Amino acid sequence: MAKYIGFASKLSMGSERAAVPTAAISRLHRAQLPRLRILLESNGLPADDCDEQAENFFCIVEQDRLIAAGGLQPADEYFLLRSLVVDAACRGRGLARALTEFLLSAAEDAGSPAVYLLTETAAEYFSRFGFETVARDLVPAEIRQTRQFASLCPVDARCMVIRLPRH
Repeated sequence: MAKYIGFASKLSMGSERAAVPTAAISRLHRAQLPRLRILLESNGLPADDCDEQAENFFCIVEQDRLIAAGGLQPADEYFLLRSLVVDAACRGRGLARALTEFLLSAAEDAGSPAVYLLTETAAEYFSRFGFETVARDLVPAEIRQTRQFASLCPVDARCMVIRLPRH
């Protein structure tokens, strides 16, 4: 499996803790943005800020086709896990799990104290990783000020957090 190179200026993606059985996780390339938008929109996820957040997305490509993606948006010392999506035809292969583990490991490697996320449908899924529901007013201002948090996700989306490092 390939080494993962740099993420923003904070992360070193040398961690290989989240192995993907059939494909490698890599940084999203700008040429993949149209496919990312289609994948997000077809799964009811916000895609309005994909262009500005492209450098924060990672993906799994199989046979030259983007089949899974997820973002880890820096917000000061924290991160926002966002837009985790897997093509419907590729579900059940552990791709979402591998991406989630990869992104959490990246945040840990960067020394972040916590990763936050917003979800309307996947709270039970993320709780398996150790995420817990948190009141929106207890979320750090740096996370609340992200476009994803402030305007793209509905106000009734559940806010969750995982404290790092995980043990």
